[in-house]
Amino acid sequence: MRDLTYFVSDVHLGLDVKDPAAREARFASFLNSIPKDRTDALYMLGDIWDFWYEYHDVVPKGYVRVFAALMDLMDAGVKVFFFQGNHDIWCYHYFRDMGIRILQQPYVTEISGKTFCLGHGDGLGPGHILYKLMRWGFRNRFLQSLFSLLHPYLAFRFGKGWSKKSRVAKMHDYVFRGKNEPLYKFAEDFQKDKHVDYFVFGHFHCDVRMRMESGAELVVLKDWMDGAPYMYFDGSSMRFGYSPNMEK
Repeated sequence: MRDLTYFVSDVHLGLDVKDPAAREARFASFLNSIPKDRTDALYMLGDIWDFWYEYHDVVPKGYVRVFAALMDLMDAGVKVFFFQGNHDIWCYHYFRDMGIRILQQPYVTEISGKTFCLGHGDGLGPGHILYKLMRWGFRNRFLQSLFSLLHPYLAFRFGKGWSKKSRVAKMHDYVFRGKNEPLYKFAEDFQKDKHVDYFVFGHFHCDVRMRMESGAELVVLKDWMDGAPYMYFDGSSMRFGYSPNMEK
């Protein structure tokens, strides 16, 4: 019986912070530990890679153990889904060719009778005007085509250099603002048109699990800089794969 669904976010594979090789090994070990006979799906909620840019004939090198573990899961019948985060937004056909299904946020699905709203979490809710404009530029096909004119050597070094300036690279902790957070406001507004039991996102690099006024549960998954955080749904409730600090 396939009654388990796993969620993971913000591994930032390739980010040269702390021990990237150990972080990749932890993630591969996590993927290999997923019980294949009981798991229905794995949702990767974005920023799994710290920088990913995919040319027609060129992709970033490495991550062999991760891709092998993902292929083993899919070969065993586990469905693997991927949301493009703000760091690995430039994936096109390579993941799809492997059998990974690429989804766009906010994505609503039913799991064991419960309704889930999933995504990376970036840019959702009011505000973020400059960020949303930048995100639009990253997704614009014409601008992507211009960037593809760069030699991969230059493109990957530019991308990795830009990534090193990010909040996660500088290890700045984000303080989730509860009901004042735009993501919370997005979730409350979203439920005016559709009932949701669980909202699950990443992006903020902090642990959040809070009951909303509407009765839904808002979950934000932490990054993998210091551990191996994930969540899974066992058919009746959400459970953490480690012991995080709970948002009250």
